[in-house]
Amino acid sequence: MSVEYIITALVGAAAGAGGGYVLHNYISSKRVEGAKDLADRILEEARKDAQAERKEYMLQAQDEILVLKKEVQDEYKDRDKDVKKREAKVQEKEERLETKTDKLNQKDSELVALEKRLSRHERSLTEKEEQLDQMTAEQNHKLEEISGLTAEEAKQRLLTEVESQTRHESAKMIRQIEMEAKETADRKAKEVLASAVQRYSGDFVAENTVAAVTLPSEDMKGRIIGREGRNIRALEAATGVDLIIDDTPETVVLSAFSPLRRQIAKMALERLISDGRIHPARIEDVVKKVEQEMDVKLREIGEQATFDAGVHGIHPDIIRLLGQLQYRTSFSQNVLQHSLEVSSLCGIMAAELGLDQKKAKRAGLLHDIGKAVDHEIEGPHALIGADLAKKYGEGKDMIHAIAAHHEDQPPTTILAVLVQAADSLSGARPGARKELLENYVKRLEELEGIATGFEGVAKAYAIQAGREIRVMVDSERVDDDQTHILCKDISQKIEENMTYPGQIRVTCIRERRAVGYAK
Repeated sequence: MSVEYIITALVGAAAGAGGGYVLHNYISSKRVEGAKDLADRILEEARKDAQAERKEYMLQAQDEILVLKKEVQDEYKDRDKDVKKREAKVQEKEERLETKTDKLNQKDSELVALEKRLSRHERSLTEKEEQLDQMTAEQNHKLEEISGLTAEEAKQRLLTEVESQTRHESAKMIRQIEMEAKETADRKAKEVLASAVQRYSGDFVAENTVAAVTLPSEDMKGRIIGREGRNIRALEAATGVDLIIDDTPETVVLSAFSPLRRQIAKMALERLISDGRIHPARIEDVVKKVEQEMDVKLREIGEQATFDAGVHGIHPDIIRLLGQLQYRTSFSQNVLQHSLEVSSLCGIMAAELGLDQKKAKRAGLLHDIGKAVDHEIEGPHALIGADLAKKYGEGKDMIHAIAAHHEDQPPTTILAVLVQAADSLSGARPGARKELLENYVKRLEELEGIATGFEGVAKAYAIQAGREIRVMVDSERVDDDQTHILCKDISQKIEENMTYPGQIRVTCIRERRAVGYAK
């Protein structure tokens, strides 16, 4: 190719490129103008649509405003009516208040007038009281001059006379009321108690704290003691008793506070003596066998006691405890025999009163069951017995009767009172219990001292082994009615200050003697 051809081609290409650019610019300007016209038309249409919608919204808003305005006007009218009604009511109340105010003002004026009249009356009364006080003072002064006593002295004398007269009248009333009450209660109680005591004739068994075992020969003492005392030590250790071997011929004394242990030791020693083989191992075997036999014997004794009392259905453990009471004493009175007595007395009194005789006998038989174990358990034997009765399924009445027979609990049932009374009867009957002479004399002296400590008592004598005290009163200082009060006071003080079985009868005697001499 030549250079000219190339140049011509290049010029042609440049011219084509320029024409294409011009053509492109023309077409682009035409498109822009068309887009502007279209956009103007769209905007114009949008403006028209917006104005139409605006008018439409304006019209709707005006309609809603009119509706709301009407509603507000209606509500205002209703409220206006309510306000007018309330105003009318308020006005009516104001009128009534004004009427009441007028009435109150009228009453106030009346009260003021009444207060003025009362003030005048008070002043008048005050003046009259002053005049009366003055006249009373003058009269008192004249009376003091006439009687020779001051007002205080006269008042004291009057009070003394009134007190004396009142005590005299109260003593009469007390005496009359008590006599009326006792006409029926005392008669019936005495009949029941007397019948129970007369119908019961029980034995009395006295136990000591020692038991004697007779030996076949004097040589047996050495065999009982054993080499270096080993036999006697083994026997004391196994039985819990003290063996006393002294110069008493052919006798060994067993000493123990527990009659049960003493009995076991006595039986064991008698068997060892009859057997002849006495050494520590043999002693232990014999004591064990005797204890087993004693356990069987206790059950037999308990069963016999329940049979004698006519009581059935008792727990076997309680029967064994009843057997142990055979070897327990209280104030030298055998506890099992005492329990049988109480059972019998309870049954007799229950029959007289129309109560359950079997239940009464059962309560009387079991009332001292706690004494079988009171050396092992701390506490009053009545409460211990109640716990045992509860443990072995006795009823609530039975448990309470056992617990209350010594006032450890206040008696609240007739059965408890029956057991309490029967227990006192059994312990208080002649010969039932023994006490040391020293304590006996001390109790009598204390009894007489309580009685002579009262004003108006001349002498006091304890009789009937301390079951009764007779009080001689000074007839010049104590009248008949005061004697009755004095008797009650002495009885109450004896109850508060002394401990004694049964009851003590207090008899106050007042007599007037006239002595003359014929010459």
